[in-house]
Amino acid sequence: MFEDLRELYQEVIFDHNRNPRNFRVMDDADRKVEGFNPLCGDRLTLYLKMDGEKIIDASFQGSGCAISTASVSLMTEIVKGKTETEADALFKTFHEMTTGKDEQINLEAVGKLAVLAGVREYPARVKCATLAWHTLDAALKNQHESISTE
Repeated sequence: MFEDLRELYQEVIFDHNRNPRNFRVMDDADRKVEGFNPLCGDRLTLYLKMDGEKIIDASFQGSGCAISTASVSLMTEIVKGKTETEADALFKTFHEMTTGKDEQINLEAVGKLAVLAGVREYPARVKCATLAWHTLDAALKNQHESISTE
């Protein structure tokens, strides 16, 4: 099973890196937060359009490694239609899954995000995968300062 997940991981990472979803500036965003990973050079700006507590649109601009780009692309797809509470719960689950703190994560429950579980085997890459999510966390808290993984 892990070999299948590894192959799927590679396919999804390559696909989202080559064809990132929601890669655009959102001029009417309600929330905008910048994220930076000095170790890898990943930079992104996350845009959220809100309707009360619900995320109705999410997009990003920036550049980064394949893992960072795939992570933010997947994240913007998944958080659309979620409430702030649901998105916060996804952030916490994703962080536990990628840092390896919880070996009992139900991979089916995280859907497509399960393909990024493999980064826990590469500690130097965890910050690449989690940059977008820490940026989302700041946006959910309506923070305006830039986020750094260092």
